[in-house]
Amino acid sequence: MQYIGERLLPGQLGHLFVILSLVASLVAAIAYFKSTQSDLPEDKESWKRLARIAFSLDIISVFAIFFLLIFLIQSHYFEYFYVYKNSSTELEPKYILSCLWSASEGSFLLWTLWHAVLGGVLMFKGKEWEAPVMTVISFAQFCLATMLLGIYFFGKKVGASPFALFRQQMPELPLFASDDYVTKIKDGNGLNPLLQNYWMVIHPPVLFLGFASTIVPFAYGIAGLWTKKFGEVMKAALPWALFSAAVLGLGIMMGAAWAYESLTFGGYWAWDPVENASLVPWLVLVCGIHTLLAYRSTGHSLRATHLFFILQFILILYSTFLTRSGILGDSSVHSFADLGMNIQLLLFVLVFLIPALILFAGRYKQIPNIVKEESISSREFWLFVGSLVLFLSAVYIISFTSLPVFNNVTDKKSALGEDQEYTYNRVMVLVTSILGLLTAITQYLKYKNTNRDFILKKIGVPTVISLIISVLISIFGGIHYDKYGAGYLAAIHVALFAAVYSVVANAMYIWVGMKGDIKKAGASVAHFGFGLVLVGILISSSKKEVISFNTSGIAVPFGEDSKENSKENLTLVRGQELSMLNYKVNYRKDTFFTGDPKRYFEINFQDKEKGEEFNLYPNAFINYKGNTGLMANPDSKHYWNKDIFTYITSLPDPEKNKDTANFHDKTVKIGEKIFFASGYMTVDTVTSAYERTRINTKAADSVVALKISVIGKDSSNHLAQPLLVYTKGNSVSIPDTVLSQDLSVRLNAITTDGINIGVKESDSLLQYVTLKAYVFPMINILWIGIIVMVIGFLMSMWRRFKNV
Repeated sequence: MQYIGERLLPGQLGHLFVILSLVASLVAAIAYFKSTQSDLPEDKESWKRLARIAFSLDIISVFAIFFLLIFLIQSHYFEYFYVYKNSSTELEPKYILSCLWSASEGSFLLWTLWHAVLGGVLMFKGKEWEAPVMTVISFAQFCLATMLLGIYFFGKKVGASPFALFRQQMPELPLFASDDYVTKIKDGNGLNPLLQNYWMVIHPPVLFLGFASTIVPFAYGIAGLWTKKFGEVMKAALPWALFSAAVLGLGIMMGAAWAYESLTFGGYWAWDPVENASLVPWLVLVCGIHTLLAYRSTGHSLRATHLFFILQFILILYSTFLTRSGILGDSSVHSFADLGMNIQLLLFVLVFLIPALILFAGRYKQIPNIVKEESISSREFWLFVGSLVLFLSAVYIISFTSLPVFNNVTDKKSALGEDQEYTYNRVMVLVTSILGLLTAITQYLKYKNTNRDFILKKIGVPTVISLIISVLISIFGGIHYDKYGAGYLAAIHVALFAAVYSVVANAMYIWVGMKGDIKKAGASVAHFGFGLVLVGILISSSKKEVISFNTSGIAVPFGEDSKENSKENLTLVRGQELSMLNYKVNYRKDTFFTGDPKRYFEINFQDKEKGEEFNLYPNAFINYKGNTGLMANPDSKHYWNKDIFTYITSLPDPEKNKDTANFHDKTVKIGEKIFFASGYMTVDTVTSAYERTRINTKAADSVVALKISVIGKDSSNHLAQPLLVYTKGNSVSIPDTVLSQDLSVRLNAITTDGINIGVKESDSLLQYVTLKAYVFPMINILWIGIIVMVIGFLMSMWRRFKNV
């Protein structure tokens, strides 16, 4: 069948550039390999020139694919399945990029784009390490290009193309029986409303730059093992490792900030499997950085450094397998749908893991190693201990994160238990204590050996100051995280001291130990920021307080599978003010925007003591397409020392709450009582004056208003003011509703017989929302700490790059 209106050229060009990228990256990998293996200088340069040409073609191809896909999305070419699935005509332009990387195909493209950029830099800055390092990167580009192929090879699907046509992906649809089906596709499926967030625009590029950059220290490690220049390669690897740690760490914590602003688990970290899968490689990378620093000063830990640099990249690939194979299922809110590429994703891990471990094992005895044990008072000893603690914590996290894989392989149903967070927190609070102490003390130690009197003299003052500060916080700061008993609370206090110790000791080391030379203090700045992160986590989590205790008397049932507790969720009826601890709260209105399925709820807060008033606008919608029920985004009021955090937990179902009741007309007189199910009402007066907000009658010729007193069974008093608006000879009745009484009254006419009104009673008139609210104290310490830590990494990176 010849289809009419299909715009095939952009897709054909996209396919062409995917194939060109595949071939060019493979040629580059082979040419760089030959250059590394060659003994003759002329051959080395000849192969290197060919490799550069090939990799340059790969760069051009990748950018062409990227801009072609943006063009398709921006042009709304819905005959392409990726465009149809992830975008719509009503989508705001600022979310075009979000559509591109919202699904697996786009995220693989973003990954390969960053590889192309990093490879382009290394082609010109790699110097003697260009060939072996670029061999690894070019081969990774080849593997990533296969992810975008979307072809079948011996009956097995290889990759998923973002340029596949809608009719090719779902040929069974009746739509495609028509040759002009393109004209019948009026709009796309649209971007998931939860992804229509500014974080979706900036978080994935940063995170994937972090993912992509981990291949550089891995490639340098492989280059050292390959060429047997084990130690020399590490000088060039260190600044790249620092860059990767900074960007990946920033990307992970941007995800935490996004979760805090957009998800409803009441925090920034929930030990979600996808969060863990990103965190673990970063932890192992930081292990490698610290053992590398020890090696450069003492010659110790080179073997461990090579191993850590290998594992951190392998764990990136493994996290890709976890998130994109569909194996995590419902255990993560971040996992992608199964694309039918599980074997390919597994091969992606194994094709790097197996050769790297074989090479490491084969070269293990040749890697320089100092037999003499480090002194327990030396800096390198405690650097290694800290790295070992980090590595063991990474192993612990990834082991529990991998339970779905274990269950899938063994056909078992192992689980973390009802309280998933405690499984991790009970161990990580101990890790926090150890790391806090080590980051505080280790920098005061000298390499090889440190005199005991020297170290006691140096750490005495920061130790005392930290002890005083942490005790004051514990006593007067209201640390009450006793959910898991006195033992866990005690561990929190110890961890708090260690975190404060890290902050104080690093600040004093910059001032005293380095004499204020901030240019050389990158490590101390990073550790200072890390200490702030720990302090922020411990205080905000241990003092997090629910303030939305149910005082409305309306208990919304959440069901057995829900984590919500009716006692901690306050139901607000529109227009009725309720108390929420130190605040008076009022659900005032809700707002819709064209093209946006979310409802934005205006919740007014008034501080009872200070008189301060502010509005929050949490939003929510019922997701019928995904059949996932209520989807909500929180909103927060930010102060320097706390956040007020709210999100919607329940809404009336509009499908089950349709108003099918009718108005019943009757003629009444002034002062006459009219009874209804929940009380009675009296018509007080007819007037032209009224007090109703959000009613605009400026264009009207005249307005007649009734003032009706409504008395409920509970003796509550309400005022209803139905209006009759006259404009150009026509009259329009505007009813008024008393929500708490499920009552609506309208004014039909005023005649000589009396006042004709309509009365309607319906429980569908009740407008309400149920919300949960927290106070997060000192949450800004966490965000400041992240920024400072990243700055410290970048300072160290810049200093090391200048010395390469």
